[in-house]
Amino acid sequence: MSIIQNIRERGTWIIFSIIAIALIAFILQDGVGRKGGSNDLTTLGKVNGEIINKDDFEEKLDAQVKNYAAQGVKREQLFGYLWNQEVDILLFKSEQKKLGISLGTKELSDVLFGNESPFKEQFSDKTTGVFNVNEAKQAIAEIKKSKNNEQIRQVEKFYIEPAIENRLRNKYQAVVVKGVQVPKWLVEKQLAETSNFSNISYVGVPYASISDSTIKVTNDDIASYLKENAAAFQIEETSKNIGFVGFSAAPSSADSASAKEIIVAQKEDFKNTTDPAVFLNKAGTEIPYYNSYLSKKIIMVPNRDSIFNVGVGNVFGPYVDGKNYTIAKLIGVKQWADSASVRHILVATVNPTNGQQIRDDSAAKKLVDSISLAIKGGASFETLCAKYSDDESSKLTGGVYPMFSQGQMVIPINDFSFNNSVGGKGVVKTDFGFHYMEVIKQTGGGPAYKIAYLSKSILPSNETITAASTAAAQFAASSKDLKSFNANAVKINKQVLPAIAIKANDFDIQGIGTSRAMVRWVFENDNNTISEPFEVGESYYVAAISGIEKEGLSNVEAARPQVEGIIRDQKKADLIRKSFKGNSLETIATNIKSTIQNADSIGFNYSMIAGLGNEPKLIGAAFNKSLLNKVSEPIAGNTGVFVVSVISLGAKQTQQDPIFFKDEILQRTRSVLFRSSAALKKIAKIEDNRSKLY
Repeated sequence: MSIIQNIRERGTWIIFSIIAIALIAFILQDGVGRKGGSNDLTTLGKVNGEIINKDDFEEKLDAQVKNYAAQGVKREQLFGYLWNQEVDILLFKSEQKKLGISLGTKELSDVLFGNESPFKEQFSDKTTGVFNVNEAKQAIAEIKKSKNNEQIRQVEKFYIEPAIENRLRNKYQAVVVKGVQVPKWLVEKQLAETSNFSNISYVGVPYASISDSTIKVTNDDIASYLKENAAAFQIEETSKNIGFVGFSAAPSSADSASAKEIIVAQKEDFKNTTDPAVFLNKAGTEIPYYNSYLSKKIIMVPNRDSIFNVGVGNVFGPYVDGKNYTIAKLIGVKQWADSASVRHILVATVNPTNGQQIRDDSAAKKLVDSISLAIKGGASFETLCAKYSDDESSKLTGGVYPMFSQGQMVIPINDFSFNNSVGGKGVVKTDFGFHYMEVIKQTGGGPAYKIAYLSKSILPSNETITAASTAAAQFAASSKDLKSFNANAVKINKQVLPAIAIKANDFDIQGIGTSRAMVRWVFENDNNTISEPFEVGESYYVAAISGIEKEGLSNVEAARPQVEGIIRDQKKADLIRKSFKGNSLETIATNIKSTIQNADSIGFNYSMIAGLGNEPKLIGAAFNKSLLNKVSEPIAGNTGVFVVSVISLGAKQTQQDPIFFKDEILQRTRSVLFRSSAALKKIAKIEDNRSKLY
């Protein structure tokens, strides 16, 4: 994804060229061709016979990792997301094919250049946000002769194809959603129900009146319940449970003190150096040296105010910054604008697209100096830019870089843009060549700081690591089964922690972190097996496989936490029913030593009853005409057992507009259809080989 994202730092001409080439290729082909799979490629999975190619998957995964790197999202976090995305694409493609859904020429143009364009961000004005369609089309016209098949393929794969897939999916969902209608009789019935109300009297005994400890729920009880409610307790994917013990190898206090001593010993030399870049390169640092200035708004480090106030040439620290000890040196302070806009004419030494040399430095410098003299003599910047600039995209807009913040450009361009006032002109050298530049706008302003950081990791010593790994190895060796595993943990005062519902394709284990190797071990071994130590992060873990839940009906132990309370309440209900004796609420209330309660103006479409909470069964009884002035049989609700008598039924005049009411029903009904992916998965034949290949 860096093709698009590095637009500022690498130069806009590169991305414009790549995009334009790809669009030309796409338009000429009147479609996008996927890379066909061949027999020698590894199959990651299949969806109804359609292959998910491992190499294609890896390429997309790498792109996603780069795309989300700034947000701290890790590769393993994207793995499952991308798999589901690929499965969905194939599922929907199959349905789209059945329905004959496709894109015409006009709609294809809308996908590429309309409001949903995958290139909208790159071709939009940074100030107004307006998408410049003509600029995109002009960029295509300018570079029709350019050829770079690999870059074309990447832009097609990561930008054009997803945009088309998204449009096709939207069309499919629109077809399905528009096919759902609500009949008039249903609207009238539900509208009438919203105005219905009931007044009732009831007597109840809460489940809480019977102590949980007096009700035993056996495994047989749970097994019977699961059998009766099998559809609700189906396990779609096998999972396993483990218990584990951890042995920390994190830096000790002695390790931290040693790391601090090392960096303190370099503090004076760091303060006195006149070339921080050379010093840091030789000494080594965890924070690379940024040889320019940044505003206070951008610098986000611990103790930043103390660093700003230490004085130029002085140092602050050492201080703890994450897992490092850091000393900061204030190199300089300037007053800079917050953002700037410039225009430039690039006389390139290398081709921005393929990196091949165009001209040597001396020839480029001679040409850019001539351009500079011509502009000083009154020549038109726009005319010279159009004639000489090797930045094919920006020359279409007079060489302008729209507004950008500090740190977004390569350092030479960045420094020129903020060191000079509006109207400042000059020549700048970058890796691309020589740029004749002019500052055309600046906004905001304040102090900007150049800071160098000498940063050293706080690492565990060999002694700390050895002690933890040895303790873990000894524990694993002495634990032959789950029983001895638990007993040994007690002996060394370690707590056995659980990690449940681990699935074959997981990367993370609850309480441990990311360890694909450990997940694979869990699924390669049987219950009651004890692992060798696994090193994860700064700890060593020993695990014992304690249970398995196979695909199909949930087992008793796994389901117990979910259903034990339900079954217990059912048993309590049976006991409570026996105490309900009599034919009137008064008699029943006397026998159970309770009082008659009233609930007025109960709404048919609302399951809550004041003082009781969510009781849908009581709501149903409240609107049962056969219970007018009669006593119901005992009703086992959510919170207790009740008998109900309906005092009166009525209806209020509805205030709702029938048309709006119909629209609400329609929207609620249609919204469910957006979960159609789950339904398609249930009926699809999906082959998942991820756990075998990763």
